Amino acid sequence: MKRRTFMSCLGCGAVATVATQTRLFPPVINSLQNAFALGEPKELSSMEARHYKKLPAGGIECGICPRHCQVTDLERGYCGSRENQGDVYRTLVYGKPCSLNIDPIEKKPFFHFYPGTQALSLATAGCNVNCKFCQNWEISQSRPEQTENIDLSPQAVVDLAVQRQTPNIAYTYSEPTIFFEYMYDIAEAGHKHGLRSVMVTGGYIEQEPLRLLIPHLDAIKVDLKSIREDYYKTIVNGELKPVLDRLVQMKKSGIWLEIVTLVVPTLNDTDAEFRDLANWVKVNLGADVPLHFSQFYPQYLLKNLPPTPQATLEKAYAIARSEGMQYVYLGNLPGHPTESTYCPQCNAMLIERKGYRITQQNLVGNHCPKCQQVIPGRF
Repeated sequence: MKRRTFMSCLGCGAVATVATQTRLFPPVINSLQNAFALGEPKELSSMEARHYKKLPAGGIECGICPRHCQVTDLERGYCGSRENQGDVYRTLVYGKPCSLNIDPIEKKPFFHFYPGTQALSLATAGCNVNCKFCQNWEISQSRPEQTENIDLSPQAVVDLAVQRQTPNIAYTYSEPTIFFEYMYDIAEAGHKHGLRSVMVTGGYIEQEPLRLLIPHLDAIKVDLKSIREDYYKTIVNGELKPVLDRLVQMKKSGIWLEIVTLVVPTLNDTDAEFRDLANWVKVNLGADVPLHFSQFYPQYLLKNLPPTPQATLEKAYAIARSEGMQYVYLGNLPGHPTESTYCPQCNAMLIERKGYRITQQNLVGNHCPKCQQVIPGRF
């Protein structure tokens, strides 16, 4: 892909995926075409990874996520983005994004984090789970040599965000845990320029890397895919308990946190599941943590299932509210009233949304204008 064609993709409404099989977006005028040279796709990164240890008998053990992959020479971990090269573990995706776009922050979704702002969003190839419903499987389930990657250093990402006047940088689309070093360095550099960083993750990360990362982030959105361990084993190919533990860790750290559950027909859509999930969030994280239920569309390995009925999502909403959750939202239902934010005290309309657009913003600071109820978030 030519640099000029790649730059013309920025700012379009969909994810700009730099891949040979992806249809490019129509060219648009882009003032950044001559800002700096992105260059042509180049070789994979060979930067040394963080959070691993060498094993006495040879090989290494990765410590970035709960899998703790033990990797012999010239082999890779489960995610495919890290390789043992002579007992030095190296990240192959540092500075090599395969997707780059500017999105509304509501698309992540964050509803209580600077509503109406934009985020420069990026991803590299790879993931440390294999969700059968993945919406971005073309990159998340690919190896870095299977995607066309652009050389983009952390500072170049920051420069791009500054030039495009996007106050947020979002690590999203695939699983940011697998490009931890790249995310960490971008976020650190971004803070020096007054830019905020948000992580969109499945939460399948180890405690220590997360502890070190959180001071450089401003918000985290976690896909809590189910409250059932068997769902994680059979549908996600992961584990539930580490995700729950990390959610508690995030909440205790004070970072802004929102949660999304994709509701998949016949798999995680029972009344009992909705009730147990909402109750766990209320008890362990708090009733004021925004909880989003999103509509499933047939993708990847679950094309045999229908989209989630609207009535099922409305049931999830009603149950979560009955369990005491104060801010419940339904996703992928543009124009539905549950996209908007209401005061839990007096039910006044605080933020009205139509899809990803903010059509009313009635907050006074972080207070309801009618009853002065404090609304949690970053506004």
